[in-house]
Amino acid sequence: MANIEDLKQYKHIHMIGIGGVSMSGIAEILKNWGFTVTGSDHIKSENTDKLIQNHIPVTIGHNLANLETADLVVYTAAIHPDDIELTYAKQQNIPVIERGAFLGKLTKAFRNTICVSGTHGKTSTTSMLSICFLEACKDPSIQVGAYLNAIDGNYRVGNSEYFIIEACEYVESYLKLFPKTEIILNIDNDHLDYFGTLENIVKSFGTYVRLLPEDGLLVINLDDEHCRTITKNTKAKVVTYGIEHQVANFVARNIAFDSNGFPTFDVYYNNNFYKTISLSVPGKHNILNALACICVCHEYGIGKEDIKNALHKYTGAHRRFEYKGTFNGASVYDDYGHHPTEILATANALKQKTYHESWAVFQPHTYSRTKSLLDDFAYVLTNFDHIVLTDIYAARENNIYNISSKDLADKIIALGKTAVYLPNFDDIVKHLQEHVKANDIVLTLGAGNVTQIGPMLTSEA
Repeated sequence: MANIEDLKQYKHIHMIGIGGVSMSGIAEILKNWGFTVTGSDHIKSENTDKLIQNHIPVTIGHNLANLETADLVVYTAAIHPDDIELTYAKQQNIPVIERGAFLGKLTKAFRNTICVSGTHGKTSTTSMLSICFLEACKDPSIQVGAYLNAIDGNYRVGNSEYFIIEACEYVESYLKLFPKTEIILNIDNDHLDYFGTLENIVKSFGTYVRLLPEDGLLVINLDDEHCRTITKNTKAKVVTYGIEHQVANFVARNIAFDSNGFPTFDVYYNNNFYKTISLSVPGKHNILNALACICVCHEYGIGKEDIKNALHKYTGAHRRFEYKGTFNGASVYDDYGHHPTEILATANALKQKTYHESWAVFQPHTYSRTKSLLDDFAYVLTNFDHIVLTDIYAARENNIYNISSKDLADKIIALGKTAVYLPNFDDIVKHLQEHVKANDIVLTLGAGNVTQIGPMLTSEA
């Protein structure tokens, strides 16, 4: 069980932005531990609906009455400093804490907090690991960055010493955590609006590794050159995995793909055969994710058969190459990929499938990322037969970068591929309905609302 003595001074915890992926999970954990939890959010969502169903009062908008008995206010980084509730809490001298720092307090309460980090693949690997621990009856608490069927949501409240979470590098929020185990999947040039350079990202991960206690565990991808450089920053046990680097502790050999692009491979541990694993998700990148998961499971004493069964049961998290249906005899998938490395991994996974032609509908995410990685985006998108571009999804930014999706379309065309820029989703749907043929694959890509296009296509089939 978690040790929550440090938190018991707060009987009523109010959460501003409670509908967020992480915040909603924290709210449920707190309620399970016996705290009074209230919250507010500016929009109604599936998460807020679920919280209300689970008897956590949620206000859409503001309700200062909730703060009158609050002992602590937790807020997300997205909350503006002049937010009505946050301002009121400060005026009333109610302690306030940002979500990342509070999550750190939660991780400190567990004896075994297992943090899954890296630029790409966190959600998939956290999901795989969670299912393995559930299969082995470890009863973990879980926080994952997407809806996972196995736990009917994005979080699970367990009653054990295990807490499996995604640890995000953006604004270095992972430095506030108290990990016993760290998985580092890869280190890439993302979030440059915050870090500035890849060198700064590598330095940050080096600092993150130093958080591990000497009796902790570091699992790293030996195929990633930047991961290899940071092992010197810890005295914790280091376990490695890879495909290209066969000197790693855990490696995959004899890889084969079926017509769905699902891999089967032999796992070797220190050059000895370990287990044959079959996945129900496509792509070489998911072999690496599975190897990372196997490293942790082995160190935590989870049996090979449980690992094999759990990994085969995992059919993907929400928006990770997720099948959405058919139209015109074509299959429609949706994927969260919004960085060139992620798009390339998805494109390579797609190539393992059997189909006629591929259609990528890509929504760039943030102006800064589009500007800094424009050439890389253009290059990786040429892996698809047809490319359709939506407007850039602004997220937290204003367009001070003088960048447009038309710039990306022009880059792709210069590389010899056809790219169509259509800002309106209805026009995209019409374009696809007119041109997509039987046995084609349509893939919507991006971290914004491009996910709406798949249902628009399949519901009109």
